[in-house]
Amino acid sequence: MRTAFDFSPLYRSTVGFDRLFDMLDQSTQVESMANWPPYNIEKLGEDQYLITMAVAGFSPEEIELTQKEGQLLVIGQKKGSDESKQYLHRGIATRAFKQIFNLADHVKVVGANLENGLLSVELKREVPEALKPRRIEINSGNGMKSLGQDNQRAQIEHGKAA
Repeated sequence: MRTAFDFSPLYRSTVGFDRLFDMLDQSTQVESMANWPPYNIEKLGEDQYLITMAVAGFSPEEIELTQKEGQLLVIGQKKGSDESKQYLHRGIATRAFKQIFNLADHVKVVGANLENGLLSVELKREVPEALKPRRIEINSGNGMKSLGQDNQRAQIEHGKAA
């Protein structure tokens, strides 16, 4: 069952939320094979995450990780052919895959590891110092001391001395 939502009226009254509406549009579209390969997303700490994907049968050279514009793209493509092998039962899927993870702002890939058929991708949110909240000291006293007021006082006092 597919439900179509029209977000176009909201585009007219919002500024800077284009990415949010694009993500909502993408989430309503049904993509085939969106559930393969299976994966887990864990929160390890305040700003640390771990994506674990089951990619049995793939080597590190056959998997490509790319982070671009707030997205993590994981592509798996088998190299070589198994046509020379004769299988009685083939239960390990080695079909190509493409998985896209939308990342929050300032989330970076820290590292990746492939062990025992599980691809682990470590993520960390690194907010720049300029964007972190900072505490502002509140002074009590004889009013505000701004740069402009200090310059005016210095000029008046200089004028009295002459």
